[in-house]
Amino acid sequence: MPIVARRSLMFLLDVAILSAAYGVAFFLRFDGSLPLQMWKRLLFTWPYVVAFQYVVLYLHAVPRFAWRYVGLPEASRVGTAVLLAAAALLAVRVVAGQVVDVWGYAIYALIPAGVILGDALLAFIGIIGVRAARRLWAERSEAMSRRRLPSGADRPVAVRTLLIGAGEAGAAIARELGLRPDLGFQAVGFLDDDPAKQGLLVRGLRVLGPTPRISELAARTGASDAIITIASARGRDVRRIVTLCEEAGVRAKIVPAVHELIDGQVSLSRIRDVSIEDLLGREPVELERELVRGFLENKRVLVTGAGGSIGSELCRQVARFHPASLTLVEQAEFPLFTIHEELKRSCPSLELEPVVCDVCDTARVEAVFSATRPEVVFHAAAHKHVPMMEWNPGEAVKNNVFGTRKVADAADRHGSEAFVMISTDKAVNPTSIMGATKRLAEMYIQALSGRSRTKFVAVRFGNVLGSTGSVIPTFKAQVAAGGPVTVTHPEMKRYFMTIPEASALVMQAAAMGDGGEIFVLDMGEPVKIVDLAETLIRLSGFESGSEIQIVFTGVRPGEKLFEELGFDSERMDKTRHDKIWVGRLVPRTFSEVAAGLETLADLTGSVSSTDVRTALRRLVPEMQEPAEPSPNAVPALPRVVKRQTIPPSRSSPTAAPLLSIAR
Repeated sequence: MPIVARRSLMFLLDVAILSAAYGVAFFLRFDGSLPLQMWKRLLFTWPYVVAFQYVVLYLHAVPRFAWRYVGLPEASRVGTAVLLAAAALLAVRVVAGQVVDVWGYAIYALIPAGVILGDALLAFIGIIGVRAARRLWAERSEAMSRRRLPSGADRPVAVRTLLIGAGEAGAAIARELGLRPDLGFQAVGFLDDDPAKQGLLVRGLRVLGPTPRISELAARTGASDAIITIASARGRDVRRIVTLCEEAGVRAKIVPAVHELIDGQVSLSRIRDVSIEDLLGREPVELERELVRGFLENKRVLVTGAGGSIGSELCRQVARFHPASLTLVEQAEFPLFTIHEELKRSCPSLELEPVVCDVCDTARVEAVFSATRPEVVFHAAAHKHVPMMEWNPGEAVKNNVFGTRKVADAADRHGSEAFVMISTDKAVNPTSIMGATKRLAEMYIQALSGRSRTKFVAVRFGNVLGSTGSVIPTFKAQVAAGGPVTVTHPEMKRYFMTIPEASALVMQAAAMGDGGEIFVLDMGEPVKIVDLAETLIRLSGFESGSEIQIVFTGVRPGEKLFEELGFDSERMDKTRHDKIWVGRLVPRTFSEVAAGLETLADLTGSVSSTDVRTALRRLVPEMQEPAEPSPNAVPALPRVVKRQTIPPSRSSPTAAPLLSIAR
């Protein structure tokens, strides 16, 4: 149907509904027997009332609603419109009652209050009803068309599936599963631990019971799959549910956490296998949104290292607080292109400035700051790979120390309000060149903070899951290649948090800082790398009988077996946020730190790890030599992780070792 004809038909239907509602309201008010005077009022006022009601609906954009997608927001808008129209008619009735003795025609405006209220109710039911009917018809037609497979095509076997979590995300997934029978999933019910939901129907599916009964309910319903549809599930809840699914022989999938859903939408395309990030995840970060909003809203923000793992996530989260502009500074062209394109799609109204810039290039950094004049700077650009910096020590000094100095000095010169440096737990009693350079960068911005109007702070945390060059992507690539998975040492432990959690806490800490602080993020309990490897192997879904070896290769240059988060001489204080601590080391004087940096200037091109390490040790007294683990601590034979044998339809068990240590 042509668009003009379709819109004309929609207009006529709305007018017909409003007219019918008005007439029926009169008949209901007078039990179907209208006095002559009421007939006159009905006929005289009908065109004016209907026209007025349609104008109110139009001002609330009701005629522009897509009937195919009408839902609660649209129903709320229609309800508001008809109530406003009814309130206006009641006001006219009151005024008409005051002037009827002066102007006789005002009697026609004395519409009975019962008629006005009844008309509002009927108009709401009619306007929403016809749209809901259109939506139901379209969804039914779509579902039927999906069931009609081409001639000769095999119909997918419907996998009976339990949905765990009867909240909004669960209801959305249940609805989509009902509309997409071609995907081969058949939802058979919900599991939810809320006693108030037991026995309820959600999208036509019954809440069968709590999650501890999953084994019994899976057997009763014949379910072989389960989807965790709790969009804000905490890590310990995911671990508990996955363990229950494993014991029941049910394959578990998950809806991403809220922080992964930038647009807030839950759909079948978002469902994925349970990952290590889900199992290690902790309670969702609760930001003081008003504090962070005051720090970022309508501010000119600049992020260095914007294409990296932390930098790009900082850009995403900063964008949600509506800065005046966001400058993306990145040396590598393609990562910059990627995050810029993503933000253009997700935040079309945000002023974005992608800048190819090496933070070690003084002239370029100055030009960028002069052009953008940022009020808030997040400095995430750094070399972070420990062994790589042992092999390229001059580059670690050039980028991590002098790159930070150039950006910090530019922020100072151009009057930025705040400068936030992303630091690392490897800066604590560093044994590596990378860690020592990050500690020296901390010392510089602390010293600079004491003489600058700019608020300089550092935020220190451990490993982030899934970051570029980190252990998880490496393990995944090794598993995909058939193994072996290489682990440096059986006792190697690291702190982990997710990239979104780390980025959110960085913004929170930055908003709280007064200048000169080194904030330390609560990383939870450290995790053994070998247990992480075992878990990833078991989550990879190999066929029964296959095996992947774990081979211990020895501690690499500059590495520790255990990372630390604070200094012995450091006073760690709680802050207003329960996941952020602050360490208040006495800062060095600016002249002392600046003079020390001058002694390093000639080493930015050095390839001698010994020379650089000697120079750094003079400037960072707490720097230590890496401990040499006992050769007896490394087993001579590789560890082998074998796949458990379970029915093919119920494969994909999860790893007990990580579950036990992470609880």
